[in-house]
Amino acid sequence: MDEVLLIENRGAVRLLTLNRPAKLNALNADLVHALSGALGAAQTDDGVSVVILAGSGRAFCAGMDTSTPRVLTTENRRDLVRHADDSVALFNLLARIDKPIIAAVHGYALGAGCSLAFGSDLVVAAESARFGYPELKAGLTASTVSAHAAHVMSKKIALELLLLCENITPQRAYELGLVNRVVANDQLQTAALAMAETIAKWNGEFVAQTKRTFHRAASLDIEQAMEMARDISVLMARLPQ
Repeated sequence: MDEVLLIENRGAVRLLTLNRPAKLNALNADLVHALSGALGAAQTDDGVSVVILAGSGRAFCAGMDTSTPRVLTTENRRDLVRHADDSVALFNLLARIDKPIIAAVHGYALGAGCSLAFGSDLVVAAESARFGYPELKAGLTASTVSAHAAHVMSKKIALELLLLCENITPQRAYELGLVNRVVANDQLQTAALAMAETIAKWNGEFVAQTKRTFHRAASLDIEQAMEMARDISVLMARLPQ
């Protein structure tokens, strides 16, 4: 059986490549488990400073794999709940691990694949990239992706993408603040690696604390966020440099 996730080190950068090209890297239980495990391993590996997520073949990730029917029955309820929990845990993990995560996106990034991209800390998109949430068009409820979209973009934009099911170009995503760089197709990996290598130059502990502070601040109102940042500043000042 082919590996569903390819893992490669480029110095202090760990490249994780979704590897189900025949399925446009759709997320099944095996890939969700492998990706969660690889992110957890990167978190505890002192030799890793930055993680890049990429996709093999023609796409980044076309979403959750719906090729296998998931009709709820008494017998399979536990398995379906476990898979749903694992999927949610994966998206939560993107913000919870201290190592910055860069999504290098080409081709389709749809549904859960769109969440995977926009849930990463930074996004580099090739000109071929297309982002969107096609759940309603496919006759599905946009559930987990709706909850995620509500927290990573403005409400009006999130509802537009969720309700109209229209894919957007990387340039539009850039204009909406959802993508950091738009590059030529053949420059995608080079651009993502350059960004990762720049971050890898900085003090790893300070990078981790910066990411942790940012994500905590994003969940608070401005006064609570500033008080939290003050406390961290005092704590960091007491640590040896």
